[in-house]
Amino acid sequence: MKHLVLSLTLLATPALAGPVVAIDTGKIEGVTEAGVSAFKAIPFAAPPTGADRWRAPQPAAPWTGVRDASQYAHDCAQNPFPGDAAPLGTKPDEDCLYANVWTPASAKPGAKLPVMVWIYGGGFVNGGASPAVYSGAAFARDGVIMVSFNYRLGRFGFFAHPALASEGGGGNFAFMDQVAALKWVKRNVAAFGGDPGNVTVFGESAGGMSVHFLLTSPAARGLYQKAIVESGAGRDGAIGKPTPTLAEAAAIGKSFTDAIGVSGDAAALRALSADRIVNGLSMMTMTAPGYSGAMIDNKTLWETPFAVESSDRAARVPVIVGANSADGFGFALPKSAQFAAFGAKAGQAAALYDPDGTRAPLDLATHLFADKVMVEPARAVARILSRHQPIWLYRFDYVATSMRGEWKGAPHATEIPYVMDTVKARYGEALTVEDQKIASLTHVYWVNFAKTGKPDAPAAWPTYAPAADKVHRIGGAGAEQADDLKPRLDFMEGLAK
Repeated sequence: MKHLVLSLTLLATPALAGPVVAIDTGKIEGVTEAGVSAFKAIPFAAPPTGADRWRAPQPAAPWTGVRDASQYAHDCAQNPFPGDAAPLGTKPDEDCLYANVWTPASAKPGAKLPVMVWIYGGGFVNGGASPAVYSGAAFARDGVIMVSFNYRLGRFGFFAHPALASEGGGGNFAFMDQVAALKWVKRNVAAFGGDPGNVTVFGESAGGMSVHFLLTSPAARGLYQKAIVESGAGRDGAIGKPTPTLAEAAAIGKSFTDAIGVSGDAAALRALSADRIVNGLSMMTMTAPGYSGAMIDNKTLWETPFAVESSDRAARVPVIVGANSADGFGFALPKSAQFAAFGAKAGQAAALYDPDGTRAPLDLATHLFADKVMVEPARAVARILSRHQPIWLYRFDYVATSMRGEWKGAPHATEIPYVMDTVKARYGEALTVEDQKIASLTHVYWVNFAKTGKPDAPAAWPTYAPAADKVHRIGGAGAEQADDLKPRLDFMEGLAK
């Protein structure tokens, strides 16, 4: 009888409920672990499917009851590529416009905690919010609410076509999604304990380029108060692909549909399967014909971000901007061919990048790309913006202990787990005390910037001054004000003018 009573008691006891938050579309229930509450898969817009494919994001439908927010939603439709350092945690799908929120479990509505909004990279054709290294738990642990979200990728995110002429022709739907997500944050983050008047947007690679967009597009004004650009390039055409007009992008879109044997009106295009639209597009194939990328759509972009920044019309907010020391992608072409690309300045390039002639071809190509596309443009943007607002310029130069035999400098995206303080998820059992120390240092800079508008502690980080031309280098010794790459960057700057 005693066992029967115990069993009945257990059956009658309700399951422990997770934290519940009421937002503008309904109630959501998250999960709490180690003092952090996480709410995932929150719709910030309607699914961009069917008739809503290639339309501006539409309002999310409200729901009754309490919505489960314990697991990530689908990342956006794409063709994942092997070897990604931030592998997706979900199966990609066209229904993907969802946000995730991490907040201290003790936070109450109206607490006015600082907010950080993360924008992932992936060349605008890959990526998502679900990778473990993108968790916002460490920010929440340290008193900052972090929000991440998905935005449409590839031909779902950037598409124009003559068949869409009656609807405006197409455009940068990915950027429209980003603005919609920030508007969702403004409306709802107070319910999680966040301050909608203290929002920092930050992103890496395509996410960093997105931050440049947000800094320069009227559509995003007033939706954030601070910004961080990690490896977001900056100069027009630095990657070698000019930004097309809407008409040029429509011609590219038509070339794609012609190539796959599809013609007809907008309804016919929207009837295509997601797989046919992706058509193998990824970071490995993104330069192939048939994909326009971002365009001057006169809805989100009227000019390139660098043109707006150069003419002193960017949002005048505090900005951290920087890149990694080996922030490039290279091909092991013969060194003679690499230097020949500099024409009459080939000898100068060789003297700067391979003075003793012993550099490996792939290492050379990586650093040439890094300096041209990421490192020098970050400095150029810092110089321009510093005319009107506080700017902090950094270079991440730390290599994980386990990778020092392989990496000659910090490769693209390797700063992310240090910023997020998710190095354990990235390096596992190979993580060392030194690695964790640099993660703690880097993470605190970002936390303090979100809280105070200055990344000054635990070590001093002066604002960037063009006359001094120093960068805050985060490396094995911690952080220091120096620039060992200045002669190389001055060379690249001369080529860009």
